[in-house]
Amino acid sequence: MIHRLDVRAPLPGLVWGAYPERREAPRTRWPWQRAPYRRWLAEVRAAAVDWRGLDETAFGHRLRGVQGRLGRDGMVGETIVEALAAAVEAARRSLAFEAYDTQIYAALVMLDNRLAEMATGEGKTLAAALAAAVGALAGIPVHVLTANDYLVARDAAGLAPFYVSLGLRVACVTGSMDETQRRAAYGASVCYVTARELVFDYLRDGQRRGFARSDLQRRAAAMRGAEGARSMLRGLCMAVIDEADSLLIDEAMMPLILSRQVHDSAARAFFWQAWSMAGELQAGEDFRLEAGAMRVELTAAGRARLAERAVPLGGRWRSARLREEVAGMALAARHAYRRDVHYLVRDGKIEIIDEITGRAAPGRVWSRGLHGLVELKEGCRPSPGTETLAQITFQRFFPRYHRLGGMSGTLREARGELREVYGLDVVCIPSRVPGSRKSLPSRLYGAKPALWDAVTRRVGEFRRQGRPVLIGTASVAESEALSACLAEAGIAHAVLNARFDAEEAAIVARAGEPGRVTVATNMAGRGTDIPLAAGVAAAGGLHVMCCQFNASRRIDRQLEGRCARQGDPGSVETWISGATPRVAELPLLGALVRWAGTNEEGRVAVAPRLLRAVLGWHQWRQARRERRARRAMLAADREWERGLSFGGPGE
Repeated sequence: MIHRLDVRAPLPGLVWGAYPERREAPRTRWPWQRAPYRRWLAEVRAAAVDWRGLDETAFGHRLRGVQGRLGRDGMVGETIVEALAAAVEAARRSLAFEAYDTQIYAALVMLDNRLAEMATGEGKTLAAALAAAVGALAGIPVHVLTANDYLVARDAAGLAPFYVSLGLRVACVTGSMDETQRRAAYGASVCYVTARELVFDYLRDGQRRGFARSDLQRRAAAMRGAEGARSMLRGLCMAVIDEADSLLIDEAMMPLILSRQVHDSAARAFFWQAWSMAGELQAGEDFRLEAGAMRVELTAAGRARLAERAVPLGGRWRSARLREEVAGMALAARHAYRRDVHYLVRDGKIEIIDEITGRAAPGRVWSRGLHGLVELKEGCRPSPGTETLAQITFQRFFPRYHRLGGMSGTLREARGELREVYGLDVVCIPSRVPGSRKSLPSRLYGAKPALWDAVTRRVGEFRRQGRPVLIGTASVAESEALSACLAEAGIAHAVLNARFDAEEAAIVARAGEPGRVTVATNMAGRGTDIPLAAGVAAAGGLHVMCCQFNASRRIDRQLEGRCARQGDPGSVETWISGATPRVAELPLLGALVRWAGTNEEGRVAVAPRLLRAVLGWHQWRQARRERRARRAMLAADREWERGLSFGGPGE
C-alpha cells in the first residue's frame, strides 16, 4: 500500500478572483532517493493484472468505485494505484497499447508534482495521457499542453477511445476556434491545448470577470447569468506539460499580451519619422549593432545628431529618452531583424518565426512599435495599433496551477532553475532499451558555401547506403540555401520550414524512407517522431546532421533525439560554419579559426574534441546569462505586483 504518495487535488470548480501562486513545501526526499517510485510501479503492475481479468460490466462498476474514493479522499494512497492501473488496462483495451514500465514510472512522477525526463521515443504521449486520466477521474479539469495545434488535434483525436473507455470526455482547443467552441472544449474532462491559447483565454477570462471586482460581486454576477461573467476556464487545477523545458525555461520570459486595436495616426507618423531618421545614421559612427542581443546602441555622436534632427519636429521628439528608444528600435528593424530568419512575409503580412521551434507564429506581434517598423521595412500594409489590456509571462502563469507536472527529453541541464522558480524536481526515467546512437566527430568550416558543398557530398554517401538523412539548419534562409545546393547536385529532398508548415505531417511521415533527405529548421526538433521504413534499421537507421549552433545544448539534444529512438540504430554529427552569425560572435571560436586555418575544402583544421569543448563552453556561458536574465525579470515582476497590491486583486 502507498502511504507517502500524497497528491491531493483541489476541489473542482471555478476559482474566483486572482489565482494565487502555488507555494511548494520543501521536499523531504533528496533527488537521488527514487526507490519509492519503483515500489509504487510494482504495485500498479500487480493491480493492473486484477483489472485485466474483469469484463466490461465489472470493469465499469469497479471504476465508479475508484472515482468515488478519488472524489471523497483526494488523489492519495492506494487509490492512485487503483486509478492508474485502471488507466493502464483501458489503454490496452482501447488502443491496443501495452504501457511500458517507463511510461507508468513517468505518470507516477507527474502525479507526484514533479517533472520526468524521458528519452526520446519512450512514449511521452501515453505517459501524459495516463497522468491526465487519473486527474480527470478525480473530477478535476485537466489541461494537457503540447507544442502546436497539429499535435493538439492529433493527440486529442488519437487518444479519444482511451478516455471514452474510462467514462471521460476529451476535447482540444486550437487557434481557429471561436469562443463557444473553446468554452465547450474547456468543459471536457481533459482538454488538449497549446500554452499560448490557454494563457490568452486565461487573460480574456480576467477581463470578463473584471480584475478590480470583489469575489462576492463576481459570484453574484455569475449566478444572475450576467453577460460576460461566465469564464471559459474551470480553474487552474491540474496541468501536464509536454516539452516542459521549452515552456518553463526557453520561453519563460516571453510576454503574452492581450491587446485591442486602436487607431492612432499621430503614433504612426511618429514611427514613420523615426524610420526615416534611422536611415540617415551611419553604422560605427552613430550606432553600434549588438547582433546577439538584437539591439542597437547609439553613440554620443548619434545621440547628438538625433537631437539636432528632432528640434524642428517638436512634440514627442522633445523627450530624449523616447526619441533614442524609438530610434534604436528603427535601427534594429533595419539592421538586426532579417527576413526569413526572424520573420516571414506572407500574404502581405509579417509573421514572426519562433526561434525555439522554428515555426511561424501568425497573430503574434512585436511590442512597442517594433512590429510596425518591420512592416515599413518590408513595404507591408501597416497593421492597426494596439493597446495592452493584460499581460503575463509563462514563469508567472504556471505556478498558479494547483497541480503541475510534465516531461521532456532535456530537463537535467535546467533542474536547478526548475526547482527554484516552479518548485518542481526533475526525475530521470531510465530508458526502456539501451541507446544505440553513434556520435560522429564534429567539423568546422570557414565560409558557408564550403559547408554546403561538404554537406552535399556527405548526403550522397548516406543515400548510397540507403539511409535517410535529416539536416538541421538555423533559419528559413539557410534551409533554402542548402536546398538550392542539393538541387544543383541533383539530390531529391524535402524542405521543412515555416513556409511549409501545412505540409509538415506529410514530410515527417516520409522522412524515414530509404535515401530520403529532409532539410529542416528547428521544426524537426521537439515533438517530431520520424518512423523508419522497412530495411532502414538494417542499413544503419536515420542520420542527423546538425548544421547549426544553438545557444542551448538542450535544443541540440532535441534534434539529435530524432534518431536512434526505441532501440533503433542511428547516428548524429555536427558540421557548422564559422560564418554563421551566432558562431561568428564567439571570440574564442574566432581565435581558433584564425589559429588553425583552413584546408583546400574550406575545413578548419581543429580537433573534434576541442571544437566540441569550445562550443559547449559558449553554450554554458549563454545559459548562465539567460538564467540570470530570467531571475531578474521574475524579481522585477514580483516587485511590480507588490507595488500595485493596493489596487486590488490582479493577475
